[in-house]
Amino acid sequence: MKRLTLILGILLSFKAQSQQIVPLNEKSYLDSLQNVMKNGSNNQSKAVASFMLSNYYRNADTVLSKKQLETGRILGKSSYFTSAQYFYYEGQYYADRNKEKASASYLKAVKLLSKFKTQESDLFQSWCWFGYGIAQKNKEGYPFLIKIMLEKSIPLIEKYGNSKNLGFEYTQLALMLTYNAEFEKAQNYNNKAIEILEKRAPNSSELFFAYLNTASNFFYQAKGDIGKSFLDKAENLIQPYPESSSNSFYFYDKALYFITKQKHEETLSAIEKGLYYTKKFKQNLLTQMFYLNKYDILKRQKKYTEARDLLKSILTERTLVIDANNRKMIYLQLSSINEEMGNTKEALIWQRNHSKLSDSLNSANIKLEINKLETKYNTAEKERSIANLNAEKKQKELEVSKKNSYLWALSLVLILFISLAIFLFILYGNNRKLSEQKEINLQQKLNDIKQKEELILTKAILEGEERERERIARDLHDGLGGMLAGVKINFSTWASEHLNNEKHEEFFKILSQLDRSVSELRHIARNLMPESLLNFGLETALHDLCQFYIRKDLEIDFQPINIHKDLLLSTQLTIYRIVQELLANAVKHSGATNILLQCSHSQDHFFITIEDNGRGFKKDTTDPSKSMGILNLKNRVDYLQGKMEINSDTEGTTINIELNTYEI
Repeated sequence: MKRLTLILGILLSFKAQSQQIVPLNEKSYLDSLQNVMKNGSNNQSKAVASFMLSNYYRNADTVLSKKQLETGRILGKSSYFTSAQYFYYEGQYYADRNKEKASASYLKAVKLLSKFKTQESDLFQSWCWFGYGIAQKNKEGYPFLIKIMLEKSIPLIEKYGNSKNLGFEYTQLALMLTYNAEFEKAQNYNNKAIEILEKRAPNSSELFFAYLNTASNFFYQAKGDIGKSFLDKAENLIQPYPESSSNSFYFYDKALYFITKQKHEETLSAIEKGLYYTKKFKQNLLTQMFYLNKYDILKRQKKYTEARDLLKSILTERTLVIDANNRKMIYLQLSSINEEMGNTKEALIWQRNHSKLSDSLNSANIKLEINKLETKYNTAEKERSIANLNAEKKQKELEVSKKNSYLWALSLVLILFISLAIFLFILYGNNRKLSEQKEINLQQKLNDIKQKEELILTKAILEGEERERERIARDLHDGLGGMLAGVKINFSTWASEHLNNEKHEEFFKILSQLDRSVSELRHIARNLMPESLLNFGLETALHDLCQFYIRKDLEIDFQPINIHKDLLLSTQLTIYRIVQELLANAVKHSGATNILLQCSHSQDHFFITIEDNGRGFKKDTTDPSKSMGILNLKNRVDYLQGKMEINSDTEGTTINIELNTYEI
């Protein structure tokens, strides 16, 4: 029981935040959505399908998820309801990345959806409130989340009677209660959920997760045999779909069952099967949860070194330990296992880390409680002040009423005077606003002219640079390259007639050097003006560029997505130069061993994402070579009226660029 409660909080936090209710038959589900996108009869159905695809890919492929979200927004902009739905799915996209952005999106969706008095609107509002509660959980605590569910989310669905969605909400509420060790209350809601879902959705993923959550509720009470009956029901539902990502959750609960039975080998087998699915579907957090269970089994088997190294890998991977409470638990386990191994010094270091983090968390909790008490006190003070002010107000009103009869004549004169003053003030204000608006318009025109002049200057510089590159490349390739090639051919012909390979080895060595020089010169010419870009288009040129930079100790993964061949040549060339600069900087300065390059094209926008695992850099670096590279990038991005975002730390660099590809 002690071991199970060790990771209880982490697991429930994961299920509540990241569990996506997708049909168990995922292939059929994806095929149907993609068919709507391809053959849908109207933009609204396509928009909804695009939103659902964004939600499906939000953990597996962030670039594709963002693209689908944006596509749905554009397709659905003519419908007020679909536009409101967009903010719910935007909240879903940010749910595991930025809690504040997610919360803002959910609340905006609720505000817009509340204008529609329909069952579908209430359903989306319910999902929004649930998502908002999850996003605020770490800040406000589980009581706040449970209150949101009981007062906001569930009532919106309950009024329509028993349904699949109500069953799912009961399951999620039971999950929160399980985390707070309210096992009996949790089971009551689990029973309600199962009763509804077995009637309304007998083969659904909602019922599958209801069975799993019920099973885990019993496992955390060390009631393995009771939980096993629900685990078997979940297995019957998932068995026909061996390619479903939901299998990872089944094997996680199966591992929990074997833990309650102290069957270590069976536990490890279930973990390995679960890891197959988590790695396949990029379920990073659940992968680390499996590793945490595996660590415990290795520790019980006294394989201390392997267990310790696995725990350190969980700490290094960072997905699980972003949450400070999880990180504190890992520190404590590292201290414990090092003590078991006799590494007293290292155990003490990890214990100090644990104590330091505990003090920090306690301090934060104390501050939070103080703020709450202060807010409560200030509220009470304000209420007392308002009561006193109301009393004073009534007294003043009584006094004023006695004097009103003497002030009517004076009031009429004052009203006339004030009316005249207001008229003059409005007249003056209108004239001043008109002058200010004229000045603003003039300044805007000046800014537009300045921006256009800067754009023209940048365009002229870049076009002049490319013309000069083309001229130099042509001169090198056709002029000097041709001459050197002719010299090499003449030397080769003369040597074959007059010289012997063995006797004149030095001459042939020099001839080989001349041959390499000709090849290098042609490579330089191609780099100045890539022939593959002119002959075969941007995607082929970028692929050749990546192949050029690949080394024995450097792997480059190039992922092109829907790159159009009808882009303007000048735009293609600018994009090529941007990617060339990005790759050159990564290869020269980062010391990376892996580089991921994604290029995607969507209507009038071109997206570039490059990630490396190098040592990173500071954006305000004083290194001339690096700052010049960033300046070159900025000039070319500005030329295509784009945006660039750079995130760099000691574990690597990520650069996101969005460019406009319409004709400037």
